Amino acid sequence: MKLLLTHVPQARTQYYGAAALAELKSLIEVVQHEGAVPLDAKGLIAAARDVDFIIADRTTPVPAEVFENLPRLKVVMRSAIDIRNIDQAAASKAGVLVTHAEAGFVPSVVELTVGFLVDLSRGISRASTQYRDGQKPEIKVGRQLSGSTVGIIGYGRISRALAPVLAAMGMKVTVSDPYAQVDDRRFVKLPMDELLAQADYVVCLAIANEETENLLDAAAFARMKPDAFFINMSRGNLIDEAALAKVLSEGRIAGAAMDVGRAADQMPSPELARLPNVIATPHIGGLTPPASESQAFDTVRQVAALMKGEMPPGAANPKEWTRRA
Repeated sequence: MKLLLTHVPQARTQYYGAAALAELKSLIEVVQHEGAVPLDAKGLIAAARDVDFIIADRTTPVPAEVFENLPRLKVVMRSAIDIRNIDQAAASKAGVLVTHAEAGFVPSVVELTVGFLVDLSRGISRASTQYRDGQKPEIKVGRQLSGSTVGIIGYGRISRALAPVLAAMGMKVTVSDPYAQVDDRRFVKLPMDELLAQADYVVCLAIANEETENLLDAAAFARMKPDAFFINMSRGNLIDEAALAKVLSEGRIAGAAMDVGRAADQMPSPELARLPNVIATPHIGGLTPPASESQAFDTVRQVAALMKGEMPPGAANPKEWTRRA
């Protein structure tokens, strides 16, 4: 049995890790992609001709033609929750199993979100940049998080970990999610329109799907207070970026921070990132050794189960898996 790990060398180091790779190699013969650029569909087919399993990184698409041209392929895994780069319908049609990892990145994303809140409130990035440019930073009155209201859109794993941290800091926490029950009495559940109108900080952590495409549009941003800040920690396609750029440029909200966007590899869009009242990071929310290793070791556990002939954890289409060993 053979497995292809599609990560380019740098991504393999950053997002997979030596410890997980060593354990993976103890279970199965591993073929590693050594090219400097991610594999496209043609390159993936060529690299995976004689492998049984693929662990695909986030920059490697796995479209229908991959399954059509690799009759030996049995399983495609992701060391992440997001499996949108895999054509799951095509995989199911071909009888190939698709799996995802668990959310090992939650603490890291929570910490970065808190960092954004502090930076937006106190102008840390702005002052540091001005000092480096040889300027005397403008002294501005900051905002205290304690006593402020934060509105969290979406109440999934990250939000459920973030909300108690913000409450412990003295923030009033409001939540909007039509599909989730909010049992913690410290938090107030509101319709999104009300949340946007009340919040000093709006944190977007909703699930990205067809229903939430452009969830935050011009009308949504118009409901925010002019001194409110917006933070996106989910996906770029939740945001109407033209509308966000407009309210930021016109000063109709105070500023924004983002770790994601509509640029390649889910990066913040340069047009937004360059605005003076924006803080942007290149999709690094889960880029810490504990987060990366947690999800990488999930794939190791999946391979261990597969080698025993068992259904692995994280299976997305178990009923359609007919290409079993």
